[in-house]
Amino acid sequence: MAEGHCVFCKIVRGELPSMKLYEDERTLCFMDINPATRGHSLVVPKAHRENIYEMSEAECADVMNVTKRVADAVRKTLEPDGLNLLQANGLQAFQTVFHFHMHIIPRYTNDPIKLPWIPREGNMEEIRKNSEIIRAFFE
Repeated sequence: MAEGHCVFCKIVRGELPSMKLYEDERTLCFMDINPATRGHSLVVPKAHRENIYEMSEAECADVMNVTKRVADAVRKTLEPDGLNLLQANGLQAFQTVFHFHMHIIPRYTNDPIKLPWIPREGNMEEIRKNSEIIRAFFE
């Protein structure tokens, strides 16, 4: 989606209202208007980046630093029982707004969220081969 039509870019530019929690020169954190739980918020880079692949390492660090600050604030103020950080890239990963964003989702005992991922034993040979392929990229 082009920057001019991106809902998060419009929020960053002040063209759409938001409930801001934190802002600095490179990032913005605001409440999700379709919250999964009480306190669900989003951290976005101010620059339009569709996904993590378009972001520099510095931009990723900026988002993660703000995510940590907001997560600490949520923990101290709302006292959730846990917290999920969620970030999706692409349709197959269920990305719905094509501007990079990190979800901060406070978790509460008996909240309605049920994650579909169920860990199961992996094939150690396949895991080893994949680790070698990925590690070779850094060598």
